[in-house]
Amino acid sequence: MLFALICKDKPGSLQLRLDTRPTHAAYLEGLNAAGKLAFAGPFLDADGKPEGSLVVVEAADKAEAEAIAAADPYALASLFDSVEVRAWNWVFNKPSA
Repeated sequence: MLFALICKDKPGSLQLRLDTRPTHAAYLEGLNAAGKLAFAGPFLDADGKPEGSLVVVEAADKAEAEAIAAADPYALASLFDSVEVRAWNWVFNKPSA
């Protein structure tokens, strides 16, 4: 089952995001290699600077998706103001369709 991890950064945390990005990217690469990552990318503010993340993962249940979210280096660095984990159904333009 797919889950969307909707993550909003704390205000004024751009430098923390930039500093933590290499370990975050490595974490996502590991999820991808394990077949757990559907897609991911940052939300952008009006100036085009990242201010959050959308990560869609394959997980057996919400608890597993929450564990994936909690292990993200961005989460471990306390970058996020909030993280919402929601079951998601990919209907249009799904690569495997």
